[in-house]
Amino acid sequence: MSNHQSIFSPRYFALTIGIILSVMAVGFEGLAVTTIAPAIASDLNGIELFGWIFSTYLLAQIIGTLVVGRIIDIKGPATPFTFALVLFIAGLVIAAIATDMFIMIIARAMQGLGAGAMMTCVYTAISLSYPDELRAKILGAFGTAYVLPSMLGPYIAGLIANQWSWRYVFWGILPILVLSAILSLPAFRKLTAKGSQEGNGTSSTWMAVLLTIGTGVFLIGLGMLPKLLGIGLSIVGMAIMIQPLRKLLPKGTLAFQRGLPAILATRGLFFAAYVSTQNFLVLALIEVKGLSPDKAGLVVASAALSWCIFAYLQGRWDTADQGKGRNRRIVLGVLLLILGFTCVFWIPAVTVTIAVIGQIIAGIGMGLAHPTSGAVAFAHAGETGAGATSANLQFADSFTPGVIIGIGGAIIAITQASGMTMQAGLIVTMGFHLLLIILSFFASTRIAK
Repeated sequence: MSNHQSIFSPRYFALTIGIILSVMAVGFEGLAVTTIAPAIASDLNGIELFGWIFSTYLLAQIIGTLVVGRIIDIKGPATPFTFALVLFIAGLVIAAIATDMFIMIIARAMQGLGAGAMMTCVYTAISLSYPDELRAKILGAFGTAYVLPSMLGPYIAGLIANQWSWRYVFWGILPILVLSAILSLPAFRKLTAKGSQEGNGTSSTWMAVLLTIGTGVFLIGLGMLPKLLGIGLSIVGMAIMIQPLRKLLPKGTLAFQRGLPAILATRGLFFAAYVSTQNFLVLALIEVKGLSPDKAGLVVASAALSWCIFAYLQGRWDTADQGKGRNRRIVLGVLLLILGFTCVFWIPAVTVTIAVIGQIIAGIGMGLAHPTSGAVAFAHAGETGAGATSANLQFADSFTPGVIIGIGGAIIAITQASGMTMQAGLIVTMGFHLLLIILSFFASTRIAK
């Protein structure tokens, strides 16, 4: 491949822009709902169902991600992507006109199914459409398109909700998705399955449903801790989750087996630790350090800037060394995440300056490790397993953060119930994140076969 080709060359331009718009729409919607959820629950008289605005989306996303990944390897991504777009758009429309919380929860389930399936199809299109030499670049653009909404999304959504109504946030995403469909669907229709998915598709679907049930029970239990019923539900949910995880993920993922399993384990652990740290750092800055929500948001947004910059740079470095330095960049990225997390681990010593430095370092780590891990995963899997690998990457980006944030919340609840301060609970939570990222580093050393 000649060096002047890029993801924006005529051959790839429409698909690249379509992918970026799809990712931005899903990323913006997810962050926007975080901002407008209190207003939604208040207007629809459903404060008691507030948590289900998020939980329903996550649980539906699990099914959308894992089931579609198996379908893609048999039928190709065009039909699943079209169905996912329609489902996500329908979910947005129903949410925009919802008259009570139950309708909103149904709409969020549709959005979760659609988003999980869409992102899996996008990952597959990247694997099948772009040569290995360009994958690090398009995955870097993918990451940037997902991260940029974290800088502007909450502010824009809050502004729309305050000036008009939270309903316009959902309406506003529709034109982006329509334009994405116009640009990307012609390219998707040209893609065909390169192989068939091994195993029973029906069995995989039921495993995905079982995992969703187990995750739901687990998260409900975590929300009730430290009550005895919460402990029981958490244990039952975890027990239900184990077998589906072993069946749906590549063999050896939970044991950090060399090759693709270690890549997925590395990504799942560092991404979950990063997202959860972001959430609880905001809580620490507001509740312990006394920052206003907007200033706390700006501190966390500094990670998005460094992530975007280094996601772009890693694509250039990947071209320069023809992908030979990918494994080293992943390991270096995880090491930088450890350093960034260490900066904010001891809450009493954290100042705004220290928090910003830690976030910038963590963002650099994500810019190096996140897109590169996707490129390495596709290189290991080959075209015959593009759908399943895409599902596994999307699963790592959605399922693990949801579960880890739930565990972090449970840690806060347990520590406060035992008489500890919020600050002490946050230190324990940050320590848990550090442990996860250390495990991710160990897994990253096993990426090479």
